[in-house]
Amino acid sequence: MISVDDLVVRYPQAREPALNGVTLRAERGALTAIVGPNGSGKSTLVRAMIGRVAVERGTVRVDDQDALKLSRRAFARRVAVVTQRDEPVFPILGREYVALGRYAHGSLFRTAQPDDPAVDAAAKRAAVTEFLDRRTDQLSGGEWQRLRIARALAQGGEALVLDEPTTFLDIAHEMALFELLADLARGGLAVLLVSHQLNLVARFAGHVVLLHHGKVAAAGTPSAVMRGSVLESVYEWPLVVTHDPAVGAPMLVPLRR
Repeated sequence: MISVDDLVVRYPQAREPALNGVTLRAERGALTAIVGPNGSGKSTLVRAMIGRVAVERGTVRVDDQDALKLSRRAFARRVAVVTQRDEPVFPILGREYVALGRYAHGSLFRTAQPDDPAVDAAAKRAAVTEFLDRRTDQLSGGEWQRLRIARALAQGGEALVLDEPTTFLDIAHEMALFELLADLARGGLAVLLVSHQLNLVARFAGHVVLLHHGKVAAAGTPSAVMRGSVLESVYEWPLVVTHDPAVGAPMLVPLRR
């Protein structure tokens, strides 16, 4: 389980905190989604969890461990993270890139190896086997994004955190990714997903946390959070919430002004 309690993050010279008392839980065996408009604090939350921004107050725990006190390598053994931006300094083979996910499991005398069975297993699960022998600069944006997912899967651990993983993906690959994340959650992982895709979140997530101006505006099931009055106020745009005709989940429909 990933638990965040009363987390406050303030950037230098900022008048208001980027995160202001955020509390949430991402349980094992569940897909938890963090949603909200641009600037609401979603990516800051991920950066705080991996130590890229200083925390003014609050805690982040992975099960019984204080994540903010773990070394980078120890944290990586517990939690695999796919950040919003990531690119090698120079092109490498896809297989070598996915193998970087095994770095936290190596030692002073043994580093990640491209022939590690975990690399092929992760590539197969993320459906990127065909990219393993291609250079990273030869991949499209969507292909690159899928390779990043494979690297996280190769890393392993008890939890998976993803910040906007559907960027550059077409409809089929968006659906395939959400299906994969739901499957990983059913397999016992704690999956914490940051996404702008509210309609896909409503289909797949068991728990949704809506951020607004660094605070939790609503939290609960998709039906509890995706209410027209709540979303219209947070996103500041006219909309209606209806029901997905395929699965009955809440479905947001933005309106023209």
